[in-house]
Amino acid sequence: MSTETTTITGLFDTESATLSAVREIQAQGWKVKEVHSPIPSDKLAAALNRKKSVIGWFTLTGGVTGFISGFSLAIFAATRWSLIVGGKPIVSWIPFFVIAFEFTILFAVLGNVAGLVTQIGIPAKMGANYHPDCSGSVYGVLAESTPEDAEKLRLLLQNKGATTP
Repeated sequence: MSTETTTITGLFDTESATLSAVREIQAQGWKVKEVHSPIPSDKLAAALNRKKSVIGWFTLTGGVTGFISGFSLAIFAATRWSLIVGGKPIVSWIPFFVIAFEFTILFAVLGNVAGLVTQIGIPAKMGANYHPDCSGSVYGVLAESTPEDAEKLRLLLQNKGATTP
């Protein structure tokens, strides 16, 4: 049995037309390989059953780590060189919040970048089926079918209002 597939690209002008085409392609049993969108779309993500990103957890972990590290550094420095000024306590909580806050921001940003680098999976170069207009004003749907059904898929995309380059 052959597992050969044909990828067809359909370009749409609106999100609603794209969403309608994605649902129809899935209802016909074909596979939607990718949808390129000029803007983020929760509706398209839901139609494609995309899971929520875990990058936020990287950011949260970095922020909590930074907060704890900031307080730890400030307390360590204050106790290591105990400079008693005017009878004030060596570990002074209010000023240490400033340092903890700055470390929270720094580590949250670093955690976010680490999450993006490890989780997003940016390809080295875009595939042959990517249309450059999808980064501006056009929605692109890449669908896969068997070579025998390729013409049916192309007609379905055109009936839904797509241009197929």
